[in-house]
Amino acid sequence: MKLNSSGVLFGISAYVIWGLLPIYWRWLERASSYEILGHRAVWSLVFCLLFLAFQKQLISTFKLFKDIRTLSLLALTSLLLSVNWGIYIWAVSEDRVVEAALGYYITPLVAVSFGVFVLKEKLRNLQIISVFLAGLGVLILTFAYGHLPLVAISLAISWGSYSLIKKKLNAGALETLSIETIIAFIPSAFYLSYLLENNKAEFGQDVGFSLALVTTGLMTVIPLLLFNAATNRLPLTITGLLQYITPSIMFIIGILVFHEPLQLVKLIGFIFIWIALAILGRDLYKLGGSVN
Repeated sequence: MKLNSSGVLFGISAYVIWGLLPIYWRWLERASSYEILGHRAVWSLVFCLLFLAFQKQLISTFKLFKDIRTLSLLALTSLLLSVNWGIYIWAVSEDRVVEAALGYYITPLVAVSFGVFVLKEKLRNLQIISVFLAGLGVLILTFAYGHLPLVAISLAISWGSYSLIKKKLNAGALETLSIETIIAFIPSAFYLSYLLENNKAEFGQDVGFSLALVTTGLMTVIPLLLFNAATNRLPLTITGLLQYITPSIMFIIGILVFHEPLQLVKLIGFIFIWIALAILGRDLYKLGGSVN
């Protein structure tokens, strides 16, 4: 198997940024998770359009509206993206970062499963061992919670499905993301207008915080573009396994920064996942000679 070096770099960069985002969302906790979600959609569209204009791709992007199949799929990915964003931001605001991390630990298993069973991709031996150990770790963590972790499962299914559809579309990262944000813009703009009209919005209360909410667009678009670029260059199995970077960073933030409780049995589950990560890293390193 040959790995695309830029694809690996794009994927790692996206997952590191996403792993650090809980600190960013906590910084914005003055606003409700729904208001933050609305601003993510609105300002993401603004930055997407600016990037498209800079690259002179506005006309080619809007031509995608003529393709009913592509437009329908992008409407679905827009919905999946909004659901994933909303659950994630809410989990951070409710001090459930570790459970959200579990969701993003499950997500790669969903992505790898899609890659193997839907896209017929092949796993190397070390990758199979990595998936097995990660799956065992996830089972231990699920048992430790003592109940069905709905937040984690919802995050995993929504993002795994998003990854699969974007992989099958195999279209330009910026163009498809722009269409997704256009679709999400309409309900978001109505909701933000409602908040402003009823004096329930944090946006506009002071310049500093309002500008901080504007940056949600950049913090959304940049890692998504990196992710989409990686998805178009790498097998879904590889992008799925690389995703363990994000919840590992989230786990550390949840425990060391936000001081969320950690039981011994949960730590054991995470150790299995970290061993899986180490094995994956070893396999990717061995593939280094085949990187193009």
